Amino acid sequence: MRAYALGLLALNLLTLIWGTTFVVVKGAVAEISPSLLVLLRFLVAGLFFLPFLFRLPPGSLGPGLELAFWLLLGYASQAMGLEHTSASRSAFITALNVVLVPLFLSLAGRRVEGVWLAAFLAFLGVGLLSYDPRQPPLNVGDLWTLLTALTYAIYIVRLEVHAKAVPSLPLTAVQVLGTGLLALPWALAEGFRLEGVPWGAVLYLGVAATALTTWLQTWGQKHVPAPQAAILYTLEPVWATLFAFLVLGERLGPSGLLGALLVILATFQAIRRSPA
Repeated sequence: MRAYALGLLALNLLTLIWGTTFVVVKGAVAEISPSLLVLLRFLVAGLFFLPFLFRLPPGSLGPGLELAFWLLLGYASQAMGLEHTSASRSAFITALNVVLVPLFLSLAGRRVEGVWLAAFLAFLGVGLLSYDPRQPPLNVGDLWTLLTALTYAIYIVRLEVHAKAVPSLPLTAVQVLGTGLLALPWALAEGFRLEGVPWGAVLYLGVAATALTTWLQTWGQKHVPAPQAAILYTLEPVWATLFAFLVLGERLGPSGLLGALLVILATFQAIRRSPA
């Protein structure tokens, strides 16, 4: 139970950090291409994990590279989606993974009990929190973000498997550096240039929102089941809204407040389903 509690703490901390990233990424892709942003943030993050590549335990390379593939697809589709859709709508569509994770596990034959209500409440809460009647109709950015939700659900499911079999730091090292290497051909194909790179955003995304959060997620999901983890991740837009209030003075309407309360309620419901 102590490891479970620490895992919950790690996953809640990373949602707090994630809550700051949608606006940062949206601002960054207005200045550089999504491929260059993904490449640079993972190369910066990878610098912290280089020492672990020289002493990888047996059986860690394959799982790490598999997770790197899903990470690249998720980060790339999110960045490309944010070129065309709003940050709030991106957060809402990405939150579909809270329903997809238990669905995928059920299709794989695993009994998933006690999380469907929490998953529904979390998804409904994110919808109310992100809803903005002034937003334009669905667009190509929303389709890219739908791929993000699908990819991230697969990543959460596969991470639970690998995190229990491979030590956290080596697995994180292969993921982060592998994602950077996989992003390199994409960036080269687009003929990237380093002029005009928003280095402040890149450093923040690389250090805090990639290196630290990937390790927190890898370690946390060793102790927290995937369906519950997916529900906890919906706290991300709640934190994002709180930061918008504290920093920008933005205020929530009644539907947004209700949405935030539903997400928090779903989180407590998920935590109550603690492992025996």
